[in-house]
Amino acid sequence: MVGFEMNDRRKIGIGLTGFGVLFTFLGVVFFFDKGLLAMGNILFVAGVMITIGIKGTVSFFLKPRNYKGSILFAAGFALVIFGWAIVGMLIETYGFVLLFSGFWPTALVFLYRVPILGNILRQPFFTSK
Repeated sequence: MVGFEMNDRRKIGIGLTGFGVLFTFLGVVFFFDKGLLAMGNILFVAGVMITIGIKGTVSFFLKPRNYKGSILFAAGFALVIFGWAIVGMLIETYGFVLLFSGFWPTALVFLYRVPILGNILRQPFFTSK
């Protein structure tokens, strides 16, 4: 099995992705500020491209099962850039959920192993048992 090597390029990509999420969050908090949302989108996409590479990014977004999510994400991205922040973010969020829906179970397993957060997520309020 090939290990995940954490080189400087990937560290920069993860940092850019994190700043993209932060700027997007701040853009939503500040009543859908177009500048922050656009900056968040650009940083997020740049971070993903640097983290997994251009070839990996293109192959991910152009997989046949990801077409719908990719088109919606790109359309929402364009709408945010052109000033339709609320509509763009709604469309972009739906595309994001479609694109990364296969990743959520893996992320949930990881969150269960985080010391304090895992104990909180195991409470009856969060489990459907």
